[in-house]
Amino acid sequence: MPMAGKGMLLTSMDVDTADEAEFNRWYDREHLEERVAIPGFLEARRYIAHQASPKYLSLYSTAQFDVLDSAAYREALANQTAWSKANINRFKNMIRAVAHITISRGTGRGAVLGIIRLRPGAKDALRAALHDQLDPRDRDGIISMHLMENDPSLSKPLTDNASDSDPGAGDWFVLIDGTNVAAIDAAITALIAAPELAVVSKGIYRLMWDLAKSDISAA
Repeated sequence: MPMAGKGMLLTSMDVDTADEAEFNRWYDREHLEERVAIPGFLEARRYIAHQASPKYLSLYSTAQFDVLDSAAYREALANQTAWSKANINRFKNMIRAVAHITISRGTGRGAVLGIIRLRPGAKDALRAALHDQLDPRDRDGIISMHLMENDPSLSKPLTDNASDSDPGAGDWFVLIDGTNVAAIDAAITALIAAPELAVVSKGIYRLMWDLAKSDISAA
């Protein structure tokens, strides 16, 4: 399986132009390493939109799904640094998805990421259909393809008024790792043509950088 681990946290947001330099400095110098250091977290990746919204996207892989509801993770959320609190307060159009990785096909990662957000209906039938469709072998420039199935009780922004009934909290995400924008665009176009897919949104992101647990251990 190319995707490390069985759980994934996806976060995506916009920030005002005036705050971007500080926001990126915080992500690059504190936040990613702080999160990857949590027990059970394996790696993190940062992306910037090529043609997508929100502008920034991060993926955090965990060894097991329950790491994302563990005491260690909850403690980290409850004890944010002052720098973290200042930057989190600047988030706009926040998406926070806590998910099981249920399909992961291919080998390796790409420098470009395609993402499709789906509103699932008949989940078993959709999962079976996607297992066949998420096969990179006959798609030039596509390295691997994955399915994230959100946990609706955990997938919400970390705010006091987050709604338990938000229909988007149970959405699924298809992730497409590829080598170039054209290949990703073609794969997205082919996938969203399937009648069983209720597409909420789609986008293409470019990798900024990634950090693995072994990088911290070796530091």
